[in-house]
Amino acid sequence: MSSSVQHATGQQSSSFPDQPGFRPLSPLPAEWRSLAHAFVGQVRRHWSDEAMCDGTGAKLTYGDTLLRAIVLGRCLSRLVAADPYVGVLLPPTVPAAVANLALVLQGKIPVNLNYAAGPGIIDSSIKQCGIRHVITSPRVLERFQIAPDANLLMLEEVASQVRWSDKLAGLTRSHLLRLGMLERLIPGLARLDLDSIATVIFTSGSTGDPKGVVLSHRNILSNVLQIEAHVYLEPNEVLLGILPFFHSFGNCVTIWTALALGKKVVYYHNPLDARTIGKMCQQHKVTLIAGTPSFTRFYIKSCPAEQFKTLTHLILGAEKLKPELYRDVNNWLGIEPMEGYGTTELSPVVAVNVPRAMHLADGRTVHGNRPGTVGLPLPGTLLKTVDPDSGEDLPFGAEGVIAVRGPQVMVGYLNQPEATARVIKDGWYLTGDLGYVDADGFLKITDRLSRFSKIAGEMVPHVGVESAIMQITEVDEHHLAVTAVPDPKHGERLCVVYTELGMSADEIHKALTASRIPRLWIPSVRDFIQVPEIPITGTGKVDLRRLRELAQREPVA
Repeated sequence: MSSSVQHATGQQSSSFPDQPGFRPLSPLPAEWRSLAHAFVGQVRRHWSDEAMCDGTGAKLTYGDTLLRAIVLGRCLSRLVAADPYVGVLLPPTVPAAVANLALVLQGKIPVNLNYAAGPGIIDSSIKQCGIRHVITSPRVLERFQIAPDANLLMLEEVASQVRWSDKLAGLTRSHLLRLGMLERLIPGLARLDLDSIATVIFTSGSTGDPKGVVLSHRNILSNVLQIEAHVYLEPNEVLLGILPFFHSFGNCVTIWTALALGKKVVYYHNPLDARTIGKMCQQHKVTLIAGTPSFTRFYIKSCPAEQFKTLTHLILGAEKLKPELYRDVNNWLGIEPMEGYGTTELSPVVAVNVPRAMHLADGRTVHGNRPGTVGLPLPGTLLKTVDPDSGEDLPFGAEGVIAVRGPQVMVGYLNQPEATARVIKDGWYLTGDLGYVDADGFLKITDRLSRFSKIAGEMVPHVGVESAIMQITEVDEHHLAVTAVPDPKHGERLCVVYTELGMSADEIHKALTASRIPRLWIPSVRDFIQVPEIPITGTGKVDLRRLRELAQREPVA
C-alpha cells in the first residue's frame, strides 16, 4: 500500500490533523480482498433477497445472480481465451450488470465502452486496451449506428452457447460458494487481490482524445466504504441505476456499491424517460437516485410526487445544482437534494452533501447539506488547493486548483505515464477544477480550467460569459454554451453556441458592452452560432469537444 493511501485511510492520519472536515476511514473489511470476494460475501448473507431488476421485467436474487454470472463467465472465458481486457457495449440492464460480474469472477477486466460517444472514441478505447472481443447486442449497434473494431459477441448468441456442463458447474459452485467452499475453482476469487486492475473507464474525450482511467479493486471498494460511511445507507436501500456503466458513477456505484453492500438496484436504460422511471421508482420503492439536475427537472415536470414517496437520497452531480431546483425538489418531495462531486480518476466520489448533522474533527457539529457547495469530503479524503500557475499550495479558503488525496485516487492513465505524472503529484490528484475549501471543510466548485480561454494574455472564464448572457436573455444553460476556437490575432476567440436566445446577437452584444464585464469577455456578433440543440454527453454534461467542432464548422452569422 502506498504512503498516500495509508495517510488517506487514517492509518497515519496524524500527518494531516488540521484539514477542516477531514475524518479517517476505517480499514476495508477483511473479506473484501477483491470486488468478487465482496460480492460473494453478500451472496452468503442475502441468497434469497432480490439483487437487481430492470425495465424489461428481469429480476434476480443474489443467489440467481451468482449462478448466472458463473455460467456466463465460463462461456465467455472460452470465447475470449486469455484476453485480459474484454469490452462491454450495453446499456444499464440486468444482463449488462451480470456480464460485468461474470468477467470479474473469471479474473477478467471489463471495459464498458461509451456507445454514445461515436465510433472514433469507441475504437480508440478498444485500441488502447488491446481489446479483441466486445460483448454487445444488435439493438445497441443499430440504435447508435456503430460497428466497433473488434470481434463482436452478441449477448443473445452467447447465451445459446452455454453448455449443460456450464449449468451444472454454476449450480454446484454457487451453492458451495454460499457455504464458503470451492473459492479456488473460481478464477476471480483465486487470483484477484486489492491491487489487481478492476476496470478501465475512459474519459469522455470532450476535451481531447479519451484517456483510460485504471481503477483497482482497492480504489472502488474504498470508495464503496467511503460512500457507506458518509451517506449512511440503510439495510433496505434500493438504488436506481440510470447512469451508463461507461460512466464512473454508473459503474462504481450502481454496480459495485450495490453488490458489495448487499443492496437492491433497479436498472433502466433511458434516464430521460421520466414516466417509466417514476413508475419503476414507485413499484420497487426506490430510496436512492443518483443523477443530474437536468434529469431531475424532467421528473418534476412529468411525474406525480407520490411515485417518489420512498425516496430518501437524491444525489445530483455533473452540473451545478441551482437554488431554484433545490427549492423545487424540497417543495415537491419534502427532501433535501444532495449536490456532490467526483471525477472518473477518483473512483469517482470525492464529496457530497448529506441531510443530517455532521461532527467535525474540532468537536463542532454542522448540518451536512450546505447548498452552493458539493459537501464535505468523504472519510479518508484530503483536499487542498494549489496555484494554477506555480503549483504551490494555497491556504485553506483560497481559490485554486482542487487537489485530492485518498484511497480513491486512480492507479493512473492506461499506458500514459507522462499524462499520469502531470495530474498526480506526490499522491495528490490535480482535478483541473477550480474551487476552495471553506472553514468547515465544505468544498465549493467555481469553474474548470478547461473552460477558460487565454485571450490577449488573459484568462477568460466561459462560465462567466455564459452567466452574463443568461442574465440578459433570461434563458437557462440548456439553450447556450460558450466555447473557443483558434484565432491568429489573439490566440483564441469566444463563440456562443445557442438554440434560442429571444434576442438578436447584435442586441446581446450591445447589452454586454453596456454592462460592467471586461471587454475581453464579450464575443463578437459574428461568433454567435445557432444550432438545433446543445450537444451533451451520454451522462448529461455539455460535450465540450463536439461544441468546439460545431463552432469551427458552422458558418458564422
